[in-house]
Amino acid sequence: MKKVAEPMRYKPSFFKTAKKHWMLLLMLAPALLYVIIFSYVPMTGIVLAFKNYQYAGGIYGSPWTGLDNFKALLVAGKLGQVTRNTLLYNIAFLVLGVIFEMGSAILLNELFGKWFKKIAQSFMFLPYFISWVVAGAIMYNIFNYERGVFNHVLNMLGANSFDLYNTPAAWPFVLIFLKIWKQTGYGSVVYLAAITGLDQEMFEASAIDGANAWQKIRYITIPSLIPTMMILVLMGIGNIFRGDFGLFYQTVKSSALLQPVTDVIDTYVFRLLINNSDIGVSAAAGLYQSVLCFVTITICNKLVKKVEPDYALY
Repeated sequence: MKKVAEPMRYKPSFFKTAKKHWMLLLMLAPALLYVIIFSYVPMTGIVLAFKNYQYAGGIYGSPWTGLDNFKALLVAGKLGQVTRNTLLYNIAFLVLGVIFEMGSAILLNELFGKWFKKIAQSFMFLPYFISWVVAGAIMYNIFNYERGVFNHVLNMLGANSFDLYNTPAAWPFVLIFLKIWKQTGYGSVVYLAAITGLDQEMFEASAIDGANAWQKIRYITIPSLIPTMMILVLMGIGNIFRGDFGLFYQTVKSSALLQPVTDVIDTYVFRLLINNSDIGVSAAAGLYQSVLCFVTITICNKLVKKVEPDYALY
């Protein structure tokens, strides 16, 4: 019995497809131009990491130095320390961020008072709009050793003053607290939107079966939020070697005593550029940071894709 040959499927050319969907391509053009101009064109500046930058020659006219800028980074001896600090801080931000943001969204969803819920959400969202400059100034006025409010209260109670800005061991806890305080309200909005989009029939059916509020949260709400959580975590992993410059610079300033526990790649690059005016080494540090972020998100995305393809970013 002869097999019937399948008819060849006609695949239209790119130009015919573009002509057919020209309106959609026209709507896409502004976003595409934005990405090309502000994301891809600046990438040509990567060559600075391999050059001895001179103002007369500019980016493309300066002489090549090969890997000398990267050697200078390694010889300085601080690259490993700032990389470790950046990684550990961002892991803490990711883990605690998920816990507090998801928990806050679930608690807000369980509130019955409409006006109270709106007021509570507004107060939680407020820190997101406070700049790190203002937050750093407020913190300095509270914990200043000589004139700070905190030490003034301690002295009134008969206790000794606490010098936070000369106590490096306390700063990891301070920075993590400040980051969670600032981002929880904003991050909870995404989880709250995901909760409001859940099928309410599941909750009604569980109520008929006798499930209490905690059981609904444990067996319905949290499992339903896992896809949203995975996407946000993967996006956070993509920046796991990028520190929040405002947080680490505006609150700590340039204290050499605190640098071993508060210095991250971003502040290290900033000091290289400002103090040494060494643009080549600064560019090398930035490229090193970007490559680490790219490799990390690629590996994590592949691992997630093997376990649960639907949760992967790409």
